[in-house]
Amino acid sequence: MTDNIKIGITGLPGAGKTYVLQKVIEMLEEGGLTIGGMINDPIMEGRHKTGCSVRDLVTGDSEVFASTDIESRTVVGKMGVDIEALEKIGVAAIKRACEECDIVAIDEVGRLEVECPAFIEAVKEALELGKPMIITIHKKSRNPLLQDIRRRDDMRILEVTPTNRNLLPYKIIRLMNGEQD
Repeated sequence: MTDNIKIGITGLPGAGKTYVLQKVIEMLEEGGLTIGGMINDPIMEGRHKTGCSVRDLVTGDSEVFASTDIESRTVVGKMGVDIEALEKIGVAAIKRACEECDIVAIDEVGRLEVECPAFIEAVKEALELGKPMIITIHKKSRNPLLQDIRRRDDMRILEVTPTNRNLLPYKIIRLMNGEQD
């Protein structure tokens, strides 16, 4: 495993960013590595996304942090954002991964999550850590954190599409193992 490799997965909504990340996590765990951090799970009603929960990869704890049913001063699109829930599960999961795990995984640095100042700080701290990291990032957001991530010299950003979704996890594993692509 390359010590300080950082992989960013980007793509349009629904392209498969989380799918690719989860597949990479599975493959890394099969190799005996510990992966910590957070995963976002969409809440769907039919074909419509009505919310999002955040799950700690180590503990399995999960909580809804964005929903059309949440009343909040922080609203993105039609969803209210529960900053406290994101801090309680997501930020704690990132900090735990930085301290205890071989690899830090963050899904997703996106429009909902960057509304939380503690999340932004946790991501910045994880980026400065000398650990391998794999994150999914919103494709079009102009948020300063996302722009900083995209400009980093040590960040390799790959775009997932419906065409490469099934092959991309293998490419990421090769890159994380230091193989040239």
